[in-house]
Amino acid sequence: MMPWLLCALGLVILLLAGDALVRGAVNLSLRLGVPALIVSLTIVAFGTSAPELLIAISAVMDQADGIALGNVVGSNTANILLVLGVPAILSRLHTSDCDTRKNYIYMLVASVLFIALAFFGVFTIWSGLILLGALAFVLGGAFREARAHRRNGAEADEEELEEIEEADPDMPFWRIAIYLILGLVGLPLGADLLVDNSTIIARTYGISETVIGLTLVAIGTSLPELATTVMAALRRQADVALGNVIGSNMFNLLAIIGIATFVGPISVDPEFLRFDLWVMLAASLIIVPFVFLKMDITRRWGALLAGLYVVYLWVLL
Repeated sequence: MMPWLLCALGLVILLLAGDALVRGAVNLSLRLGVPALIVSLTIVAFGTSAPELLIAISAVMDQADGIALGNVVGSNTANILLVLGVPAILSRLHTSDCDTRKNYIYMLVASVLFIALAFFGVFTIWSGLILLGALAFVLGGAFREARAHRRNGAEADEEELEEIEEADPDMPFWRIAIYLILGLVGLPLGADLLVDNSTIIARTYGISETVIGLTLVAIGTSLPELATTVMAALRRQADVALGNVIGSNMFNLLAIIGIATFVGPISVDPEFLRFDLWVMLAASLIIVPFVFLKMDITRRWGALLAGLYVVYLWVLL
């Protein structure tokens, strides 16, 4: 029972520390005069993925490669089937109002690139450089596009600040320091607790580390996105949920494994190549109608997506 409790404790610490790090980094950047545009495109994106990144790094250091890869692949599958499905059951997601076609194509290309590199059997530092190069291309394009749409500096900054929930340009430096310290101390502590005890659970119950990464760890790290999207759906403000999921999935594929390869090579369990990577790609293709045909995710679609995720978990376990 203790490993389960420590897993839960590690997950809670990770989520709280990740939130603290984002708040501290965002407000420090704004206090130092970094434009809100840069903050939203870089610091927020990296900060919200910090728990997944620390899990991947910790898993690679502990030679638990299945947890590192399982977290990324499992989170991407959960983001589409679970994070979009459950809120849609509660309230229709008006995804027809979102134009996410370009980023969706980028996500599909990132998925195919990730799968192609996985077939080499191991993610090396060269694989990581390729993934990070693709991420730099996407971020560069997003930055140029955002600058092109700015009407004027002052007005854009106000709009961008409103979009960053953690932004408080007047936050005192002592509070920023507390957020940063809590984040920097809590993230590695939470990651170590979660990875170490997930490995113990896997060995105790005869479950592979890959399955633990695809289920327990992946669902755990997707909980913040799920909670946020559920609350937005209840307030009928979930129009951007699809765009957020697409961006999160793309970042998971390109940044997390890309950076983790600098810690050490990440071997690919053959089961990923036979099943899980294709499930991730199939889940990505399921949302084609919502992206290109301007369809809303209705309650029926939400039930179908969530049901498919339950079937996927049943097959894994």
